[in-house]
Amino acid sequence: MTPELIIDHVTKTYPNGVQALKGVSLRIPAGMFGLLGPNGAGKSTLMRTIATLQEPDGGSITFGDIDVLKQKDAVRRTLGYLPQEFGLYPKVSALELLDHFAVLKGIADRRPRAEIVESVLRRTNLWDVRKRRLGTFSGGMKQRFGIAQALLGSPRLMIVDEPTAGLDPAERLRFHNMLSEIGENVVVILSTHIVEDVSDLCSRMAIIASGRVLLSGDPQSAIDTLRGRIWKKFVQREQLSAYERDLAVISTHLVAGRTAVHVMAPSRPDPSFEEVPADLEDVYFSTLRAADRKAA
Repeated sequence: MTPELIIDHVTKTYPNGVQALKGVSLRIPAGMFGLLGPNGAGKSTLMRTIATLQEPDGGSITFGDIDVLKQKDAVRRTLGYLPQEFGLYPKVSALELLDHFAVLKGIADRRPRAEIVESVLRRTNLWDVRKRRLGTFSGGMKQRFGIAQALLGSPRLMIVDEPTAGLDPAERLRFHNMLSEIGENVVVILSTHIVEDVSDLCSRMAIIASGRVLLSGDPQSAIDTLRGRIWKKFVQREQLSAYERDLAVISTHLVAGRTAVHVMAPSRPDPSFEEVPADLEDVYFSTLRAADRKAA
């Protein structure tokens, strides 16, 4: 049985005075867990800390009986990590570089290593292009290669940081399907600012901003709390500032060149608004807005 990852009051302040994490606490079970937040929220700092790449100032992290902050080698043996940016050698083939990574993971024997490398290449649908140079790969293929190297050693804990940024819709769908399969039996933390990734993939989630956890739980329960409270209207662009001043506008969208506003209110703001079903994007933006108002 895959253990829970337990993060307890983790803090981190950088030398320049930026407080990246302010007492972050989370319980993350097996399956896909979405860590959702804007750029600069502290997501990557938390991911690097879990991945043993940097030390926090305080708090604790455990994964089953492993103390993540003290038993770094034990963590690395069970961890698969796809950072937001990772370097590839453009003139090396996928097969060669993955074999090299497998050696670094401690898979020394040639025959089992070849079997493991073949397995992850097939699992990520890269077997047919295994001899191609990585410099010729598309963005989506490079991301799948990143997952292939993260799968070496059959990790029980995987971290993927902003994995679908820049992917076209077809590659994003393929990547989602692959992550869903991986997340059936291990803890997979998906760190992203893309709401749809969490909505499509994750049974549990947290929203983080300015180094604090603002909300955690399952996405559907969070959506249910907004039922009957989200209202939509198309407005002229020059009217937008007035609506933002007078109502709780949580998001704006361009729809066929027209500006649609989503407003959170207990009842219809006026007859020109229509009620719309809440979704995770409404949860996300209303949570961030509430945090901004509290900070102000």
